[in-house]
Amino acid sequence: MIFGKSELVLKAQNVDLRAPHYGDFEQWRELRENSKAFLELWEPKRGNDFFKRNAFNNRVKWAKKSANAEQAYQFFIFDKYKTLLGSITIENIRKGPSNAATLGYWLGKQYTGKGFMREAVLTIVEFSFIKLNISRLEAATLSENRSSRRLLEKVGFKYEGVGQSYLQINGRWRNHVLYGLLRNDRRGQVGES
Repeated sequence: MIFGKSELVLKAQNVDLRAPHYGDFEQWRELRENSKAFLELWEPKRGNDFFKRNAFNNRVKWAKKSANAEQAYQFFIFDKYKTLLGSITIENIRKGPSNAATLGYWLGKQYTGKGFMREAVLTIVEFSFIKLNISRLEAATLSENRSSRRLLEKVGFKYEGVGQSYLQINGRWRNHVLYGLLRNDRRGQVGES
């Protein structure tokens, strides 16, 4: 992990992760529009405002505010040529007894199956466990999303069950397969009573 002068930048071999900037709008909009049919199979239904500059700016503000409050971190994923590939987010950060967070991610259709997301997830896992001191990451995916399930399992997430009507995807309540990943030093530990 490498820290930038004014912002957090996570660097891996083939991808760089950094918070979204206002200047990313055009590249983000083009990527999202080109992948719209692909992504709507796996995501909540998006309103007409989703692709507008104002809504994007609000998401950039949310990302900054949430990171400053240590409640969530959104990173855009770039390749070594500074091409935007997708996004990865750690949110719902809960300190205290649960010390957990939720992982979410997406890639543009043309960048799937090339190892970019695997590298991004591994980088986020390291950031979450070492820098944020999170001890549990959670992720959920549709059962038919074999690519996402395979990815989670390859990086060490364990199947934990099915969440009934877990999220609305493309306008319908859908069950999701639930996964968890524990920081190694937490496995098998029991607190003293």
